[in-house]
Amino acid sequence: MWRVPWTLAARAARGPRRPCTRQGSDSSAPRSGSTIFALSSGQGRCGIAVIRTSGPASSHALRSLTAPRDLPRPRYACLRLLSDPCSGEPLDRALVLWFPGPQSFTGEDCAEFHVHGGPAVVSGVLQALGRVPGLRPAEAGEFTRRAFAHGKLSLTEVEGLADLIHAETEAQRRQALRQLDGELGHLCRGWAETLTKALAHVEAYIDFGEDDNLEEGVLERADSQVRELEVALGAHLRDARRGQRLRSGAHVVVAGPPNAGKSSLVNLLSRKPVSIVSSEPGTTRDVLETPVDLAGFPALLSDTAGLREGIGPVEQEGVRRARKRLEQADLILAVLDASDLASPSSCNFLDTVVSPAGAQSPNGNRQRLLLVLNKSDLLPPGDPVPSPDLPPHLLLSCLTGEGLDSLLEALRKELAAVCGDPSTGPPLLTRARHQHHLQCCLDALGHYKQAKDVALAAEALRVARRHLAHLTGGGGTEEILDIIFQDFCVGK
Repeated sequence: MWRVPWTLAARAARGPRRPCTRQGSDSSAPRSGSTIFALSSGQGRCGIAVIRTSGPASSHALRSLTAPRDLPRPRYACLRLLSDPCSGEPLDRALVLWFPGPQSFTGEDCAEFHVHGGPAVVSGVLQALGRVPGLRPAEAGEFTRRAFAHGKLSLTEVEGLADLIHAETEAQRRQALRQLDGELGHLCRGWAETLTKALAHVEAYIDFGEDDNLEEGVLERADSQVRELEVALGAHLRDARRGQRLRSGAHVVVAGPPNAGKSSLVNLLSRKPVSIVSSEPGTTRDVLETPVDLAGFPALLSDTAGLREGIGPVEQEGVRRARKRLEQADLILAVLDASDLASPSSCNFLDTVVSPAGAQSPNGNRQRLLLVLNKSDLLPPGDPVPSPDLPPHLLLSCLTGEGLDSLLEALRKELAAVCGDPSTGPPLLTRARHQHHLQCCLDALGHYKQAKDVALAAEALRVARRHLAHLTGGGGTEEILDIIFQDFCVGK
């Protein structure tokens, strides 16, 4: 997205530099450390584009482009003429801001240039910054990585920022904002504090177990703290799948017999012609998928082949794939023709898909399903209930749109249960990394309970605490950090 300006700046930074001086500018180069710069707003023509720097040479860069003026008052916008530091050619009249460290996003000295958003202006300012000694183009996520390195953001807050940038639905935005505000990190620090107290009690017993001055019940208090923590971790791990669905999208499968209106419903919900709609049975023979925003929640919507005994090998394969997707679905939208409920295909679908989904499995779970009776516009006037024996259902007309609001509200409730409601309850675990470290922490607590020696029990608590530290960023390896930051765009 920001490839063109970054390439221009990189080329300017790598290319030969001719000596240049300007009267009134601060010609002293930075003594040490690297200073980065990048376009932080989106590429393309726009009203305002934001270019920023971070590092010890930020003040030098700001003076070079606005000489002979002094640095503006910290955190106050000033209107300045930007000029090329070598040729003195005017580049733009822009707002500039100065953020001296550590009171900045990265914790370092930072400068921002709010320039007019034309490509020529942006390119000219980036090339001018590339000619300032000590500056280089930023890599993807380098601004945020420096904020993490200077303690401005924890690792969970960094991930929340990345999720906020990539959020496409209202639910994703709310969840990402909660994580960016530090709710998950605060929760983890509370757990770590509980572990620290338990470890202190165990180590006190090791050091002073034979001392009469040691309080009674020290180990019992540690055991009680560990049990409470196990309960809390277990509850969050059970919700981990919901958080990952909220981040990546729930799998919603539209299924039904041929000509029930499945493709019409997919097109209606996605607000674009994803599937071919035809009166000919068996038009859809493969699984068609499209990411959609369903009532504020992210979802992967799948249109499947009509469930019937296929008349040919291609349609039979489509039906097989449709049944496989039904098994993997987080939510099934079961679609029937409201004017043709007595047909063999509708009755078979009710018996083989709708009824089994409503029954609980041995573990107490059931597959979530919404029964939608489409083509309600074909029902006789004054007869809104097609059959009193049907399971709970929703009436819809994909042709007129009648009943769509009720369907979207039902989808919102179902997806809130599937993905978790980001506006209420404790923060969700949205990444596999979170789940991994919490599971390892829980496993270590299990080793603590099974330990026959008090020294081994103390070591198990240390391992558990170390995994919590990894979750929020303490002791993270460079490889893990590289994976996390590589998803950021250049300039963030």
